[in-house]
Order: sequence, then C-alpha cells, then structure tokens
Amino acid sequence: MAKIDVVNLAGKKVGSLDLADEVFGSDQVNEALLWESVKHYRAALRQGTAATKNRKLVSGSGKKLWKQKGTGRARVASIRSPLWRHGGTVHGPQPRSYAYAFPQKKQLGALRAALAAKLADGKLVVVDSLELKEAKTKQYRAALNKLEVKKTALLVESGAELSRSLLLGARNLDGVELVLGNEVHPYDLLRYERAIFSRTAIEQLQTTLKKTVSRRKLAGKAEVA
Repeated sequence: MAKIDVVNLAGKKVGSLDLADEVFGSDQVNEALLWESVKHYRAALRQGTAATKNRKLVSGSGKKLWKQKGTGRARVASIRSPLWRHGGTVHGPQPRSYAYAFPQKKQLGALRAALAAKLADGKLVVVDSLELKEAKTKQYRAALNKLEVKKTALLVESGAELSRSLLLGARNLDGVELVLGNEVHPYDLLRYERAIFSRTAIEQLQTTLKKTVSRRKLAGKAEVA
C-alpha cells in the first residue's frame, strides 16, 4: 500500500496517509478511458446553438410566382424555395444538445486513472486543511507558493468542511479552481497541473472508489459462479 505525505499550508509535513491499492495501485494509466471521459465532458459543454433558416423562416412572400402551366417556365411554388438564391437551407444545423450518456463504471474508472496519473507524476498534494484564519486571496496565494504551485491548481475540499472563508479566499486566484470532492472530474485533474486535496476530501473519495471496485469484483464472481 502506497503512502503520501500530508502537509499543512506552510508546506511542512504533519503526517502521512495510506493510499488504497484499488485506486492508486495501477502501474499503467488507461489513456483510452481518460480520452473517452474527457470527450464526454467536453461534449456536454458545447452550446449547440448553430442554426440555419429553412424555407419556413426566411423572408419572402408565400404567394405562387406564376401559374403552374402554360408559361413555358419551370413550375415553382415560392420564392423561398431552397433552389433559389436567398431561399431556405435544406438539412442545415439546428439547435441541439451534444450531451450523451456515459456509463458510471467507466467514469469512475477514468477518475481512478486520473488520480493514479497525478500521483505518479508527483502532482498530487494532500493537506491537513485548506482553511486559513482570514479569507484573503493574498494569503492563499502565498500558501500555494509554499506548496510549489507555479502554474495552475485544482483545490478539492469535502462538502462538510467547505466554508465561506475558503470560497472567498480562493475565488479570485488566477489559474485556481475550487471544487467539492464528490464533484471532481477526470477532466479537472488533467486540466490543472497540480491537484491539492484536503485530507478529508481524499479519504472520502478513495473510500467511494474502493466500494465501486469491490462491487465490481463481487459481480464478476457471481457471474462466474
């Protein structure tokens, strides 16, 4: 079982934490599963507002331009016909949602892979608490500097310990995002250089992921039996 140091916001070691092999024990990162998870996440972000005007929406009279027969010209019903210049568009894009269903087992598997990748790269940090005495952005910036955050960082806190001071202190930090432990996504872990978890958040998250792995193993044994 792997271990990781637990530090405070001053960057000093204050303890250690056992990491579950079911979550962090994989030697190889499933890149294909991570790609699927990120694709699903980004698809849901698409606005899907592209639209073209069909013959119902373009401007122009609906009156028949000339009679059906006897003129020697091709028959035509409306000036808004798609065959005419400034007419409607046929089969053009219309507002839609690009979101699609993604299996929960695959999502949790991608989350385990992202966490294992962060740990292998040395970009996973566990702190005893993300709380500071004062809700000042300057103090949180100084704390992140002591934790060697040079570019971007993802702060993960449990919902039970999320306070107003943490929200106010972290919201204006450039390149820093604060999320709850039950809302963290593989896309977030890959997007930010460092992932900083509070001890409570990482314990709750790995407990949840361990349960899903145990259920999957039990289901597999039941199928074999």
